[in-house]
Amino acid sequence: MTNKGLTVGETAKHLHVSIDTLRRWDKSGKLPAKKSDGGHRYYSQVDLELFKKDIFALATGWVLGSAKEPESASYCPTSSEFKGRLSKLQSALEKLQDLKEYYPLIVAVVGEIGNNSFDHNLGNWPDISGIYFSFDINKRQIAIADRGQGVLRTLKKVRPDIRNDEEALRVAFTEKISGRAPESRGNGLKFVLQVVLERAIQLEFCSSGAKVSVTKDCKMLNIQRIDTYYSGCLALISY
Repeated sequence: MTNKGLTVGETAKHLHVSIDTLRRWDKSGKLPAKKSDGGHRYYSQVDLELFKKDIFALATGWVLGSAKEPESASYCPTSSEFKGRLSKLQSALEKLQDLKEYYPLIVAVVGEIGNNSFDHNLGNWPDISGIYFSFDINKRQIAIADRGQGVLRTLKKVRPDIRNDEEALRVAFTEKISGRAPESRGNGLKFVLQVVLERAIQLEFCSSGAKVSVTKDCKMLNIQRIDTYYSGCLALISY
């Protein structure tokens, strides 16, 4: 063990995996190693503990918790870092044979949700900027979260007639509208909905006090009010 964390060999024993597996996880972005000034790879105790927990629970905890940057490789403070991690997700998904035909659509869905977080909160982050973005290839889950303004507050800038969180989610997923006036774009979440309805993908998307659940072949959007209040947006994509 180094002053900063565990060596590659120690980490392999700690997680009960081979060193080759750790190298693959590092390359794919599933569990990135850090590098010392001397170029040696190591893993921090914090990252290992986070890795062993549920990614959606971690994302939820960050949105609901105190205003501090998550101590994790899954935190993307900038759009460029998000895009870099998105490339690692694509590299991991393209190796799964059963996703060969539509893994690019999964990446596109994640890209739309993540880019929305940065685009609609640019210069207006309430506290911590950036997003939490993690994926678990074994569980086939992707979690994205931000501590931004939320869908209702964003859309009311251009649609002040929207009354509540449920209506805001319905508008966001079914109408062409942008929360960045005076832009006319706004197909992002409509595209997400279209992909989910056509493919074997499930989506849970929460914002403020409402949640939308979408699965393949569902007849209508399932939007409901929830007791938990999320300051920004939280999404779980299962495939």
